[in-house]
Amino acid sequence: MEYIVETKKLTKKFGKEMAVEGLDMKIPKGEVYGFLGPNGAGKTTTIRMLLGLMKPTSGSIQVFQKDLNKGRMSILSKVGSLVENPSYYPHLTAYENLEVWRKILGTPKSRIKEVLGIVRLSDVANKKVKGFSLGMKQRLGIAAALLNYPELLILDEPTNGLDPSGIIEIRDLIKRLPEEHGMTVLISSHLLSEIDQMATTVGIVTKGRMIFQDSIEAMRRLAKQKISLKVSNSKAAWQYLLAKGVKVDYQDEIIYLTEHTDEKVAEAIRFLVQKDIAIYRVEEEKRSLEEIFLQMTREEQAG
Repeated sequence: MEYIVETKKLTKKFGKEMAVEGLDMKIPKGEVYGFLGPNGAGKTTTIRMLLGLMKPTSGSIQVFQKDLNKGRMSILSKVGSLVENPSYYPHLTAYENLEVWRKILGTPKSRIKEVLGIVRLSDVANKKVKGFSLGMKQRLGIAAALLNYPELLILDEPTNGLDPSGIIEIRDLIKRLPEEHGMTVLISSHLLSEIDQMATTVGIVTKGRMIFQDSIEAMRRLAKQKISLKVSNSKAAWQYLLAKGVKVDYQDEIIYLTEHTDEKVAEAIRFLVQKDIAIYRVEEEKRSLEEIFLQMTREEQAG
């Protein structure tokens, strides 16, 4: 697999405080990588190191399979970023703001029209930015980050402070970028619900350490449901199902089916009915991704 970003044992200390510790990050090409963690977990510090804005205490960073220390300028020329709030000139129009940034970057003038189209601000190109909503300003910041035709786009908490419609606009934009423009996107957030709706790969960080890194599907599999059965004479019922070869757990007088296809549930109920055991309730219990995220971060912080 080709990794656009790969860090090894990336560490950043501020005095005695460890902000990032031994971080091994792998961002596959063409993915939306959700960098998830509580506030203060080390996400922004990591992003600043990836952008060459902060020097690591130790460890290595490879971007486009090149060492960031050795080819910083050539690497960063292919990276777009929006860290914290976008800066802009409120008295200038969206087009004029982008023209200022375009001149600095040296990209063709035609690129302004293209990026306004990508972020869907073409119809307000000549409107002064001071009249923009927060979501529109955020999209203008992303437009500026796209001016240099980036292969990697890094967005730090891009939906922070936005209203629901602004969040949906940014989310839809981010999901389109890899498929329509061949970009790899790193997006940081402390909100699992946001990452779940945008990312294809996720890395969870807490106290500066990576505690989970895999596809979003792998994380969803951790949230798989259990079927619980509340029955009469529950302990005898549990033992009977075990004797019949049904895979079950037993806790606090509740029977849990660990295999829960429709056929397996129907089979377990049939066995219990045949044994004249009363079935009071059959329920599906599902752990949300939020519960898994909180459990992971709680366990890591307790450890």
